[in-house]
Amino acid sequence: MTGQGQTDIFIADATDRIGGLHAILEEFDLSVLSGAGVALKANFNSDDPFPASTHIDMLRGIADSILNEGPAHLTLAERSGMGATRTVLENRGVFSLAQELGFSVVVLDEIERNGWQEIQAPGLHWQRGFFIANVFTWADRVIQTCCLKTHRYGGHFTMSLKNSVGLVAKRVPGLDYDFMGELHTSPHQRAMIAEINTFYSTDLVLMDATEGFATGGPDKGKLIRPNVIIGGRDRVAIDATGVALLRSFGTSHDVSEGTIFSQEQIARASELGIGVTSADQIRLVPLDAASEPVAEKIQAQLDSGV
Repeated sequence: MTGQGQTDIFIADATDRIGGLHAILEEFDLSVLSGAGVALKANFNSDDPFPASTHIDMLRGIADSILNEGPAHLTLAERSGMGATRTVLENRGVFSLAQELGFSVVVLDEIERNGWQEIQAPGLHWQRGFFIANVFTWADRVIQTCCLKTHRYGGHFTMSLKNSVGLVAKRVPGLDYDFMGELHTSPHQRAMIAEINTFYSTDLVLMDATEGFATGGPDKGKLIRPNVIIGGRDRVAIDATGVALLRSFGTSHDVSEGTIFSQEQIARASELGIGVTSADQIRLVPLDAASEPVAEKIQAQLDSGV
């Protein structure tokens, strides 16, 4: 946070994706990763190319930057919602990259009951609570990278907050219950998405918005090319910025409706104290001339009362 409850959201030109990523990372003290156990949550929900899934170059750039700081270990953990996770990660090149660079990959569908933490708390919209992977709750540091997408299956959009669904169990060994079945059929889906984020912390979120889906999603949709990388510590601010960016291109009715902070994922997350509570707490910081007009478009949407 900076100033009076403000948080900085950095925006960098991504004509060179890795150059843009490094420009963002220079704004953060990565030395805190030295000697730390680091968990990385990317976006591999389906076996579809970017922007449906994390671009392998983005993953390489992030993993390289983390490993250069000398962490105790780096672990990428994932559960795909559309397709078998192991197959998705194999086809997207994640296992090959992990072997090349020297980090671990955990397929969350394959872990035992003791790899999950049961979450039960008052006020949750989850009928039976849910289970979150210990990889993320036990990590010293958590870094997340998400994409810029709408979501046609009830989430309305899928960015940082919804990316957290991939660290929650669909099923837990020994328990006959489909948690994702509940999530995706619940009228409270967007509130439930936000609630996941209460139970783990992120140290840095990096959104690859070189391209995105302005409608459809999460696996396919109307392609847009904002050509920026966005970074910050606050998941609510990242998602609000992403929604504003989608609106600047023209997006779905669900994402266009109401104020940005009345979007249910954002509203519930703000209510729970996960991040900022209003648009005026977001300070956009363009890092180059090319990203300045993008920041201006985002700011205009954040300032809009509709």
